[in-house]
Amino acid sequence: MNKNEENCIFIDGRAFGPQKPLVIAELGTAHNGDIAKAKEMTAAAVQAGADCVKFQMVFADEILHPNTGEVTLPGGKIRLYDRFKALETPVEFYVEVKEYIESLGLLFLCTPFGLKSASILRGLQPKIVKIASPELNFTSLLEEIADWKLPVLLSSGVSMLSDIEQAVSILKPRANLCLLHCVTSYPAPVTDYNLRVLKNLSAIFGVPVGVSDHSAEADIVPALAVSMGAAVVEKHFCLSRKDPGLDDPIALPPEEFSRMTEAVRSAAQVGPEETIALYSREKGEALIQRILGNGVKELAPSEKDNYRFTNRSIHALRDIRQGELLKRSDYAVLRSEKNLRPGLEPRWEKMLEGRTARSDIPAGEGIRFEDI
Repeated sequence: MNKNEENCIFIDGRAFGPQKPLVIAELGTAHNGDIAKAKEMTAAAVQAGADCVKFQMVFADEILHPNTGEVTLPGGKIRLYDRFKALETPVEFYVEVKEYIESLGLLFLCTPFGLKSASILRGLQPKIVKIASPELNFTSLLEEIADWKLPVLLSSGVSMLSDIEQAVSILKPRANLCLLHCVTSYPAPVTDYNLRVLKNLSAIFGVPVGVSDHSAEADIVPALAVSMGAAVVEKHFCLSRKDPGLDDPIALPPEEFSRMTEAVRSAAQVGPEETIALYSREKGEALIQRILGNGVKELAPSEKDNYRFTNRSIHALRDIRQGELLKRSDYAVLRSEKNLRPGLEPRWEKMLEGRTARSDIPAGEGIRFEDI
């Protein structure tokens, strides 16, 4: 490996690294299942400089329980489960959009949220796969994806160093792994990004690193991340922030995404010192130093309250009565969100079957050690 290939992730015979970062346009579910809009967004992302277009394969029952609670949207309050249910899209959509993306010379990327979506995604024969931050501790999903032996982007928002260590221990031996630093807050304050952590994460785990940026700013976090060694930059993309997608309010419209891409390419070319000096002159050195941070991996202030609630844990799918034996169909690995108590970590999933309930466990609530 020559020096230019150090800290790179290799995808379909191409190397992406700090000298040539992979720029991902995250469409997520902003297309709302409309293939015409998905293609329009993809074409706009190409023009804005993206190398890769990313989607999310949503099945509501893989992500949360119907009792999770409500969210307030422009049209009023709606159950979060129902909002995710409305985002479910047939496999034919992904087949067509993947063919379209690859016909343009871009990489197709998709995030599965459980074993069902993972099975469907594997059948599409992707060249790369991403695991979202809330699924970083979803042990059975990590084990499934590790078996694919593909390049994997692992997002590390709302996680502790020990959480990342467990996930890396599953994926790294079998996958070409890249760790994406992330702050799980929408929007995330730029001063929460602590971008010096990128080099430390790369050194600790021996993998290339990148950033998944949820801040409202177009280019400051991505460009500074490249100066800290990012091989991958991901940013939400939209046609307009007024569109109804869940993430559209924090996404970049084409002109801003284009500005971000140019800033990333420039940072890769001119190097860290000049990039940091440029932004220090434009934004003030004190702000830039706050964005760069101290390099210690810890929960960012804006995401601390999400820990254990956004991450996965084991939840009851039905009302379980005291004295009942737990069957495999009685529980699932889900996100708690704010209205349900978290349960055991997903690594305990295979040990629950046949255990006796010590007390009543309401449907949706997390199953804890004291409950069995």
